[in-house]
Amino acid sequence: MFYFTYFIGLRYVFLSQDVSTVFKDDSAITYSPLGIMSLYNASTILYFQTLNLVIDPKNEMSYTMWKDVPVPFFMSVYFFNILNPTEVLAGEKPMVEQRGPYVYRKRLQKQNITFHPNATVSYLEYRSYFFEPSMSVGNESDVVTIPNMLVLGAAVMMENLPLAVRLLISATFKAFNEGPFLSKSVGELMWGYDSKLVDFLNKWFPGMLPSTGKFGLFSEFNNSNTGLFTIHTGKDDIRLIHKVNSWNSLTKLKYWNTPQCNMINGTAGQMWPPFMTKESTLPFYSPDACRSLELVYQREGIIKGIPLYRYVAPKTMFANGSDYAPNEGFCPCRQSGLLNVSSCRANAPVFISHPHFYNADPVLLDYVQGLKPTEDEHGLFIDIHPETGVPLNVSIRLQLNLYMKRVSGFTETGKISEVVMPMIWFEENGYMDGAIVKTFHTYLVLLPMVMVYMQYCFLGLGLATVLGAALLHYRGKVSSSDSGEVDKGPHCQDS
Repeated sequence: MFYFTYFIGLRYVFLSQDVSTVFKDDSAITYSPLGIMSLYNASTILYFQTLNLVIDPKNEMSYTMWKDVPVPFFMSVYFFNILNPTEVLAGEKPMVEQRGPYVYRKRLQKQNITFHPNATVSYLEYRSYFFEPSMSVGNESDVVTIPNMLVLGAAVMMENLPLAVRLLISATFKAFNEGPFLSKSVGELMWGYDSKLVDFLNKWFPGMLPSTGKFGLFSEFNNSNTGLFTIHTGKDDIRLIHKVNSWNSLTKLKYWNTPQCNMINGTAGQMWPPFMTKESTLPFYSPDACRSLELVYQREGIIKGIPLYRYVAPKTMFANGSDYAPNEGFCPCRQSGLLNVSSCRANAPVFISHPHFYNADPVLLDYVQGLKPTEDEHGLFIDIHPETGVPLNVSIRLQLNLYMKRVSGFTETGKISEVVMPMIWFEENGYMDGAIVKTFHTYLVLLPMVMVYMQYCFLGLGLATVLGAALLHYRGKVSSSDSGEVDKGPHCQDS
């Protein structure tokens, strides 16, 4: 259509018998092509802007942002402090109060970056956490009471062993003064505490525990990497940019029971391919969840003048196999809303869910007092710029739960009722701000908008000149015709 208009304009120009007569200047030749060219440029400028997102050291700004993520990321941790541990041991319903947040600044840095001939790049991403007292409600010295995973988790794991073995292990717990609940500081529970039992197990049963040093809920996270990612650079196909080619040299996982559940889908969870639509989904692989996850479109929005799409977790994300057949491969399952990650967590009876069992089977709320799930506080989301696939605001919220119950032979379990017990939940969030968001807004919002206005200005000038040329051409023909008739009259009379 654009080229059709362009050539129609040139046709009226060059069909004139005397171009210098029809046009007093070259404005038509100038503005018509300019109008069409600027329209073409405006429609493609965003495409060329996205080419600058290709993972390539030559793209200095985008490569630096990818390598050392400049967006501030924070991890906010909330503990479920057990208020009635003695009563829980006697079989009563647990009562919890939420403590926190305890906020940590998260630093991400990619190392061992290696580019490959097939337009992929491999890297290890290291993460470090630094406590931020000014952003926290409380201090790392605060003492909270949570279930003792070493005792209650081991009891469930070993419930099918011979009774004599269970009694022996229970005696070992007593010898090392390990009870069913822990009352320790936030810092110790997060990053590890000294345990003679852990030292004993690591010495005589190496490999039994996931960590070889201090035992803590996040002891493996700090100053560690998330595995060797190999992703597409987008050099050969921008639609593949950031998509995972392999993780730890694997193109599929081995944790789950079906090929679909073992698939490594989407990106590494930091950026996505450009040109997203409302029908697009947001797939990514999470090493911490041991599986691929997928978010779905919810609504449009704007952050600091930048248009966005919000993507959220569907209710089927952690649904069990009975409620959502494709999740059968993640089983053995319990109620919907729980993901059994024991297969990638040394067989410990650990489950992941949304905080406060948001979007989970309501029966889970009946087993624990003190939970109040809401979408605003406990739903996860990612706000993304659809034309570039760059996240503007991220909030990933997950909860860690321990399945516990009475196990004969383990006196530490007392008369504990069967329950999926919330231990902690955490939110990893980051948002684009400051100079970065201004640069982003300039190049990907203002510049295309200016080009849009310019295209109409030039196109209007071009079309006006084309119409003027056509009018002059028509008037020229009429004048020639009239002159011919005048000349013809007298000639006929002479004959």
